[in-house]
Amino acid sequence: MKKLTCHCGEVEAEVKVPEKFEKVIRCNCSICKRKGFVMSFVGPEDLKIIKGQDQLKLYQFHSNTAKHFFCSKCGIHTHANPRSNPKIYMINISCVEGVDPFAYDNIQVNDGQNHPLDQKKQ
Repeated sequence: MKKLTCHCGEVEAEVKVPEKFEKVIRCNCSICKRKGFVMSFVGPEDLKIIKGQDQLKLYQFHSNTAKHFFCSKCGIHTHANPRSNPKIYMINISCVEGVDPFAYDNIQVNDGQNHPLDQKKQ
């Protein structure tokens, strides 16, 4: 388990992560591209908020399925539940203790602008 924190330290979580993330992505949806979220996925049992639950704020938009969590004091986005699978977490790897997001080259971009759930049925 590693520690995941916001910038000010008001929000803290324990997160089970591999030694090196196998899949690190960015997303080009309207919110992720603005916040520069560098993320990896963990299971529902792999993230536990241990401090600052009352400091976390939730932001939702469009379909109101994805849940984007951020610290109400410093504004750092720590994690989210993606629309594609709301039961898992996307964690901001920049918030994980000992992880350098700049050590990852060629980060895949998820096409959130053209999300499959937004495709019109013909």
